[in-house]
Amino acid sequence: MSATRTVTVGSSNGLHARPAKLFVEAAQNAGVPVTITKGEKSVNAASILGVMSLGVEHGDEVVLTVEAENAEQTLDTLAELLTTNHDEAN
Repeated sequence: MSATRTVTVGSSNGLHARPAKLFVEAAQNAGVPVTITKGEKSVNAASILGVMSLGVEHGDEVVLTVEAENAEQTLDTLAELLTTNHDEAN
């Protein structure tokens, strides 16, 4: 089963080091194939270099695709990470 979701990136500096690392770790922990797409380019969401190569900025829309039985649950987790501003001081 495959599911997709379009998500707007919330981190004020986009998917750079810290937010990208958190997202990639969550994709790896999902244990299922996850793809992130920006424009015409798709990469393995579990690859930090792949994710960073997309050059995702604040407010950009990306499409997540999950190939798994629990795809919606995985999409919920990953979408929440992407929409959160990880650059705000706590």
